[in-house]
Amino acid sequence: MKKFFEIISNIWKIEELRKRVLMTLSLLLVYRFGAQVVLPGIDTSQLAALSSNTEQGILGILNAFTGGAFANASVFALGIMPYISASIVVQLMGIAVPYLQKLDKEGESGRKTKNQITRWLTIGICIVQAPAYLYSLGALGVPDSAFLLGKGLNFIVPSVIILVTGCVFAMWLGEKITDKGIGNGISLLIMIGIIATMPQSFVQEAVTRLDGNGGPMLILVEVILWFVVILACVLLVMATRKIPVQYARRSASGGYEKNIMGSRQYIPLKLNASGVMPIIFAQAIMFAPGLLGRTFNDTAVGQWMEVQFQDIFGLAYNILFALLIIIFTYFYTAITVPTNKMADDLKRSGGFIPGIRPGKETGSFLDKIMSLITLPGSIFLAIIAVLPAIVVKLIDIQSGWALFYGGTSLLIMVGVAIDTVQQVNAYLLNRHYDGLMKTGKNRKVA
Repeated sequence: MKKFFEIISNIWKIEELRKRVLMTLSLLLVYRFGAQVVLPGIDTSQLAALSSNTEQGILGILNAFTGGAFANASVFALGIMPYISASIVVQLMGIAVPYLQKLDKEGESGRKTKNQITRWLTIGICIVQAPAYLYSLGALGVPDSAFLLGKGLNFIVPSVIILVTGCVFAMWLGEKITDKGIGNGISLLIMIGIIATMPQSFVQEAVTRLDGNGGPMLILVEVILWFVVILACVLLVMATRKIPVQYARRSASGGYEKNIMGSRQYIPLKLNASGVMPIIFAQAIMFAPGLLGRTFNDTAVGQWMEVQFQDIFGLAYNILFALLIIIFTYFYTAITVPTNKMADDLKRSGGFIPGIRPGKETGSFLDKIMSLITLPGSIFLAIIAVLPAIVVKLIDIQSGWALFYGGTSLLIMVGVAIDTVQQVNAYLLNRHYDGLMKTGKNRKVA
């Protein structure tokens, strides 16, 4: 504990880091405040049914990502997810659209143009999602009497404008955190929304256990199991395969000498190079089977699909979910890890993998290694994704609390926390302080 307070003190001593941390906390506080502001024209006292209907299933996951704003009919009800969707679309289009490929090669100016395209696409997605959200409120249990202005254009048009503005403002907050704060702003907004629902979920689970369904001992077992799962997620996020690289040493005459005395480094290939994207893709597709079931519910197969694929903790749902995650892990890794480009860059910089010829043979070697390590990585990711369903069936955990035992929520929390800690760690080490993930004597110099 003494070490922890010493690290906090060191963070406070670095003026730039202190300002960035305070800026980040301030903007996150603004985002959380906005999540509690209900859309004008809606009676907040009649939203209980909406909250209860968004506690479970896919809507529960969506509500967690928005930090409860979805269930509050808040001005931030769309959250930051339209921006995430736009980013994914632009990234995937970069494979087939020559203009986007050209932007990737233009450096900083190309990146800015690509970001601007993503912002405009975000607004377009919001314009589609906002009316759909407003019209779905009735189906989710909000009575007509809750709409004080009715459901006409005098309510729909201003509400759509507010929802779109709320998403754009959340996007702006995320970008400001990235520029002026610490960590990745968009990821932090998602993480803070997920964390906001965690205390309530844990309290509900604890109350259920203390009422005679297991007692304090089972609560302790659940907490220990949760920490074990977090450790497994950390291993999944941090695990890398290091490919040794030998660089030619420049001689005194200006030439290169390729010998064992050259500098030796590594290419770190991540076990899970695709992050949480395969889970997000798979969850998006998992809407389809249930929709098909409702469309053909006059048949036995349609009725079976409607029942099985509406339960996110069911066997059929999770088997298909796991298979899709494995498939999308390979797909997303293939489009985001350019092994041929890595081989070309390595060749231009005078580097080579010992025993492998530079150029095309190196690219094939890296591609083979990525294929080999992606299989265990994808299986591990699929297991983490379906773990909430496993713990629900095995130890009868409340569904809200079970979502924190794996899936997108936990992986985002772990990944963002690690990234933020690493950035803070870099500031501390640059100022000759012990980092957050280091122990030992203070290395401050006079």
